[in-house]
Amino acid sequence: MKEELSIDIIGLAGACSYALDCIEAELVNIKNKHGKRVAYISICMAEYWKIEGDELQDLAMCALLHDNALTQYISEELKKDSVINCKKDLSEKKTNLHCIYGEKNITKIPFKTDVSNVILYHHEHADGTGPFQKKWNEIPLFARIIHLADTIDIIGNNPGSGNNSWNFICQYLLKNRDGLFDSECVNAFFHAFTHSESFICLSDNSFEMKLWEIIPRQKQVFDWKTCKNVADFFAKIVDYKSSFTSRHSIGVAEKAAFFAQYIGYDSINVQKIYLAGALHDIGKMAVGNEILEKPDKLTDDEFSKMKNHAGYTYLILSEVNDFEEIRDWAAFHHEKLNGKGYPFGKTAAELNEPERIMACIDIYQALTEDRPYKKGLSHEKTCEMLDDMAQKGFVDSDISKKIRECFGGI
Repeated sequence: MKEELSIDIIGLAGACSYALDCIEAELVNIKNKHGKRVAYISICMAEYWKIEGDELQDLAMCALLHDNALTQYISEELKKDSVINCKKDLSEKKTNLHCIYGEKNITKIPFKTDVSNVILYHHEHADGTGPFQKKWNEIPLFARIIHLADTIDIIGNNPGSGNNSWNFICQYLLKNRDGLFDSECVNAFFHAFTHSESFICLSDNSFEMKLWEIIPRQKQVFDWKTCKNVADFFAKIVDYKSSFTSRHSIGVAEKAAFFAQYIGYDSINVQKIYLAGALHDIGKMAVGNEILEKPDKLTDDEFSKMKNHAGYTYLILSEVNDFEEIRDWAAFHHEKLNGKGYPFGKTAAELNEPERIMACIDIYQALTEDRPYKKGLSHEKTCEMLDDMAQKGFVDSDISKKIRECFGGI
């Protein structure tokens, strides 16, 4: 019987939403947990239509990942034109390009119901003045819900604003009824949030517990193709963060899985190590590009911030239920056998074989891949450097030797 991996996909989407929030906070000053707040507002509104079960779970997933193409959009479009003001463009125009990219990306996620055009149209206006000029009756309900929830969180949920924020939201919704938002969605919001106290949980963060009470975090079983699609979806988000590492996560995932298979790992562990490779740098989403892409040597303070990315990977993936093994394989890729790695200073006795593999594969991929500022090294030169690191007590010498054998003929 073919082995299949079981994953808390909703938890993984929630973890990824935090990483996306880091990008949005960098650009438009939206505070953390934006994706989760949009998901909470959306599922509360959904009660108006009696949406439940698989449909409610898929709505939550779409809301958590509504801006999944943000890093791709910034990388492929905004950076083409240095005249464009990123903050102004993202907060005012909300161009349709990131919606197009996001709709395409989301097809890799295994939804249980039809969510076609939800991400594509999540910035449309009820009166047809949005990016695609679709009117409310041409827009999927989930897209209309997420549009209102997204907008409300951006304009109204400021820390400590209390009743003033609530009054502003009420006035804004009534003013923009049948313009930005259709009447049904406005009614659904007021059905879910009847007064300021019902909305205040979004400021004190108590909403997150309520979110996971409404949306059960049930693990789902995936075949290898689906697991790979999910891993590639998240890796793509990470890799678009910086042009310096445009295929690094995918490369690490592919090589780690190939190597694991080469040395005899079973199907389940090959899938796990692929997923760990795809997610190992998700913490870089919390590190500014001024550090990730600095052409000169990093200062001590900048290097300290850079090193934090592995710790962020650990924290982000800790949100996923029963993900500890994959989390550790992913997050410990900068640990060294001599205890001088980061972020935890693990020693040889504390690092298992998959964690040692990830450390070696991460180095191998980084050295052999082309980047804007350097040409990738040859397999032979890279293996020489890995062997030198092994002699110094940084990485596992047996794994280093097997990497030479495994990738020598490629």
